[in-house]
Order: sequence, then structure tokens, then C-alpha cells
Amino acid sequence: MTMLMGITIRFNVAGCLCAAVLWCMLLLTAPPAVAADMSSDEFLTGYVTSILERDLQWEKDSYRVQVTGGVATITLFTNDPARREAAEERLRNINGLKEMTVVVSPTTSGKPGSFLGITNERKAFPVGDLFRPLIADPKQPLFFISVYRYNSTVARYTVASFGVGETLGLYRFQGLREGDGLQLNLEGAIFSQFNLSTHSYNLINADYLIGLPATYRYGVNSLRFNLYHQSSHLGDELLLSANPPTRVNLSYEAVQLVYSLELGDWRGYGGGEFLIQKEPSNLKRGGAQWGIEYRGTKRVLWNGLPIAGVDMKSFEEHNWAVDTSAKVGLQFGQSNIGKRRMRLMAVWFNGYDPRGQFYTQRIYYYGMEVSLGF
Repeated sequence: MTMLMGITIRFNVAGCLCAAVLWCMLLLTAPPAVAADMSSDEFLTGYVTSILERDLQWEKDSYRVQVTGGVATITLFTNDPARREAAEERLRNINGLKEMTVVVSPTTSGKPGSFLGITNERKAFPVGDLFRPLIADPKQPLFFISVYRYNSTVARYTVASFGVGETLGLYRFQGLREGDGLQLNLEGAIFSQFNLSTHSYNLINADYLIGLPATYRYGVNSLRFNLYHQSSHLGDELLLSANPPTRVNLSYEAVQLVYSLELGDWRGYGGGEFLIQKEPSNLKRGGAQWGIEYRGTKRVLWNGLPIAGVDMKSFEEHNWAVDTSAKVGLQFGQSNIGKRRMRLMAVWFNGYDPRGQFYTQRIYYYGMEVSLGF
């Protein structure tokens, strides 16, 4: 009877989750949302940029465009009355654009940028980040819930994994082009796993991560340098079980550098990390990371955008064996960084456990994930 009640509870939870996801999809695909997106500041920014560069043949480094509340400000870095007149004439009657102003910036006039394309303009608490979050990285801070089948050499069970995390922009030094620059951030996350194959859904492990990433973007190139701390803790119920695992006080600080190149809908990246301070003391320090991503621009099923990523890591601790994480699915809502969105993804992992106390175990898992972006 207890087993039957447990199965019934799981089906009820799964049914509620599926209903919630379907309801969010219906809301996100409603016609008013699509219409609002077409007149959003992000859409108008892209539309104005395409006209200036495609129709008027403006060089990317010769101007900056910013749209706020439907009001566009185009900044020229050199005073050219003919270009100003052409822009005002061509952009005069764009639907959704309330007002348009062309100005000349004396601080950047005649300069390609004071340092690596960075200007003197600054902004506190900017929206989003200059380095796009990695789609398939298991340690990417974000809000998510996933259910997957966990398999190792010693156990097999169903896991519910929860993540709470975000990257907060603190200060941005603007670049010559919109979306370029140098930004300082604060990020934090908690990743936890629960064993759904136990009566009370025992907490297995929880990881705590906090970092101070600095990000930089110049066109299709972006960098993320991160100084971060991670500590891991076993669940109380797991420690009190009949055969508890040996507890490891896993805690370390590391520096990480990742370079990213975006070409159309595709993105490739690569980098590495180095442990500065570590416990246990015999942990080896080196690590490498690389991957590829696809972000579609044409909406398909349920008005969602196709999205996929493969992330690979290799650590000196594991004799440089490759750990592979893959995710593929649909994204609903806004696609721009710092905007509301939801992702429904299939997930797969094969390698050493990426989270917590069990980093010495080889595992593989597969399942589904729902994540939210704010």
C-alpha cells in the first residue's frame, strides 16, 4: 500500500508540473505577446541597426544606437551632416518608433575607443551580461528544475535537481557599439539533488557557488574571467541512512577564463580554470572547458525557438578524462540576455559527477529540464 501511495504521489506531482509547463507555453505563445515583442526596444534596436548598415552602408564602428521606451538615440562618432540627414529621412516612419534623435559624441569623436573599444560612458546595474550564459554547463547559475534517471557504478535511482541562481550586473563600461563593453558582476547559485526513489525524497547533496565574474564583449567576441568559490554538503537524511557515504569536505576557490566566438546562430567557446585554494588538499588544480551552441532565430513548435548546446570539461583530478553535458529543446519568451524566458530541454550527461561530494564517481543521466530566465 505504501508503494502504491508513493507511485500515486509521483504521478500527481508529474501531472501538476506538466500542466504548469503547458499553461506557461499557452501564455507565451498568445498573439498579444508576439505583437508586444515586435514593438519592443530590442526589436526596434535590431531593425534600426539593419537599416543603417544594410541600406545606408554605415560601418559598425562608426555609430551606436540605443532605444529606450520607443525613443531611439543614434550617436555618431564623427560629425557628418549628410549621414545625419539620411538617417533622419530613412527612419522617420518606422512603426513603433516614437522619436528619433541623431547626436555627435565629443568623447568618442575620432576615436576607435580609449582601450579595446571601451568608451568613457558608464552604467550602474546594467540589464543582462556581456557574456551569454552557457546553455549546457551544469554549473551555470540559473533557476531550473530537472528530473532525470541517475546511473553510477554503485546505484541507480530517479533524481529531482533544483537550481536557484543568477548573475547580477554591477557596473558596465560601455563599448563603441551597443552591447559591447566591460562589465563587473556578482553571481551566486545553489544546486541541490533529491532522491525520488526514497520514501521522503532524501536530499543527496547541495552545492553553494558565489563568484565575481568580469565579462567583456567586442562584436562577436566575448570573454568571461571569474573568481569563484564552491562548497558542497551532503544531505542529513543521506548521512543518517543505513549505509552512509564517506563525507568529504569539498571546498575550493578557483579562477576561470572562457573565450566565446559567435557566428550567426552558432557559438563556440573554450577556456580553463585553476584552483587557488582547495580542500581536500590533494585535489589537483587544472581544468579545461570547451563547447558549441546553437540558438535558432526562427520560431517552430508552440512558437518556441530551437536551442541546443554541448559542454565538455576535462580535469587534471580525473587524468583529463572528458565529461560531456548536452541539452536540446525550445526557448519561449524573450531571447535577449536579461529578458524573461522559459526553456524546456532534454538533458544528458556522461562523465564524472559534476556536483558535490561524489566527484570521484563516473555517472551518466538523462531526463528533462525546465529553466527560467529573468
